[in-house]
Amino acid sequence: MFRYLIACFLLAGSVLAKPNIIYINADDLGVMDVNYNSDRYLTPNINRLCAEGMVFSEAYAAAANCAPSRACAMSGQYAPRHGVYTVGNSDRGAAKHRKLIPIMNTEKLALDNLTIAGALQQAGYKTIHLGKWHLGDDPTQQGFDINIGGDMSGGPSGGGYFSPFSRGPMTAYNDKYPEGTHRVDIFADQAVKFMQVYREQPFFMYMSFYSVHTKLEPVPGLVEKYDPSRVRPDYASMIEKMDQGIGRILNALEQLNLKRNTLVVFTSDNGGIKKTSSQAPFRSGKGSYFDGGIRVPLVIRWPGHVSQALCEVPVSGIDFYPTFLEAAELPVPEGKVLDGVSLTPLFKKRGTIPERPLFWHFPVYLQKYAGKGDDSHDEYFRTRPGSVIRLGRWKLHEYFEDGRIELYDLAADPAERMNFAHIHPEKASAMHQMLKDWRKETNAPVPTELNPKYKAETASSSK
Repeated sequence: MFRYLIACFLLAGSVLAKPNIIYINADDLGVMDVNYNSDRYLTPNINRLCAEGMVFSEAYAAAANCAPSRACAMSGQYAPRHGVYTVGNSDRGAAKHRKLIPIMNTEKLALDNLTIAGALQQAGYKTIHLGKWHLGDDPTQQGFDINIGGDMSGGPSGGGYFSPFSRGPMTAYNDKYPEGTHRVDIFADQAVKFMQVYREQPFFMYMSFYSVHTKLEPVPGLVEKYDPSRVRPDYASMIEKMDQGIGRILNALEQLNLKRNTLVVFTSDNGGIKKTSSQAPFRSGKGSYFDGGIRVPLVIRWPGHVSQALCEVPVSGIDFYPTFLEAAELPVPEGKVLDGVSLTPLFKKRGTIPERPLFWHFPVYLQKYAGKGDDSHDEYFRTRPGSVIRLGRWKLHEYFEDGRIELYDLAADPAERMNFAHIHPEKASAMHQMLKDWRKETNAPVPTELNPKYKAETASSSK
């Protein structure tokens, strides 16, 4: 009996010693929409994370729009493994401009695909989701003990950003907060209450702000400080409001003496919308597989474990799952396929991981936002069906409608304007073969069926 009690004590101690993990995921926030990259915006609390942690200058979302990016991060898998390629239907945009029949989209992450929340939950973590889920009807079916506001909504539906809310899970908070309370304040308040209650056990918090997804709503008291000749004041005020929510969470970690044992990740699900906020020097924005659509801010803080440094190694949202597992000293769940790698070797200054390719696959269509103003290939689509690979300084795009190959040197040309495919044919051929091998390994579907409604004479050149 004595030995049994000692064993139980040691097991309990090992659980308590595991770090808390807070994964903060902004919505549609571009890499150039944070103050440490642009003085157009005020984000003092994100800056605070930067000062105390590691900033990743070459961070990517695993997809260029909301649901697929989140599915990749939560599952730890590239899109071909779970089939979530876009939001809603895959044949978006006018039929007469689509040369191919796109691959059918899967709208929800399968319930039997174990999320990182589920893996941590099985290991004794208390798990909470706050904000945008977009991967199913109820996050508590996919690894979370508590859900605050998450459902299949892609934007802040049911009344926008301010209470009261007319429909959805946020209606439960109409009577708990004064009229006109911002969603950010509700989520931050509920996050703090959760930490106060569960501070004695390891927890995983997915703080998934709807900010700064449309519709854009100015925040009183903040919008007035921004110069409309430099920035959209409504958008800037929404960014600053989200930053305030992050600040409340960081303050609570200090007040509850949880800071040193908490791994905090801040990032975004995809690039910013170009017509709202330029992502220059990167080309295009959300929905495009140019870097403006997939490059995102990423900061990681974990006192005593993560160095205060700049990391220039290319990383992706698919790396969070293995990173969280290793931080919690947990094995990969049996039967689980993970496409990313743990970032923990990078946490120390001059730490490294083996150079590896990053991949994107988008066998569907995504219609325009602003036509030519999207700065994509043509005025009809932000993205046409294709795949992308990045390896080191090189990035290769393949487009399925015409087999076009584009090779960019990101070190010399971060705007992806100069196609080097004909100048460096050997490099293009080698990377294209890697891309095709990866598609074969992941069973990535490639659309080949021609669309009978396509009218070539109306389709803009995609050169």
